[in-house]
Amino acid sequence: MPTTCALCRRVVPDERIPDPRVVQEHHLRPEERATSPTVDLCRPCHDQIHAVFTNAELRADYDTIEALRSADRLDGYLEWIRGTDKLRVETDTSRAVRDRS
Repeated sequence: MPTTCALCRRVVPDERIPDPRVVQEHHLRPEERATSPTVDLCRPCHDQIHAVFTNAELRADYDTIEALRSADRLDGYLEWIRGTDKLRVETDTSRAVRDRS
């Protein structure tokens, strides 16, 4: 059964799902795994979230999928990723995130 990424809403086709990392579980409240709700994300979206937000920011301000979808820092990314079928992209943690950590 295809999986839809909760963030970008792209459908991951059945034939791509056997890759064990193509769909990843994201804890909406990082570092609170035992009690955190989770959502399924495609690998690029999961990587991008952790590249632009610290865990503290995710817990404080972006602990729902709606908050993530409306985050200014993801605007350009979401527009771009929705237009591609890539399920693996190179993502680097921004210097600003490293400095805030």
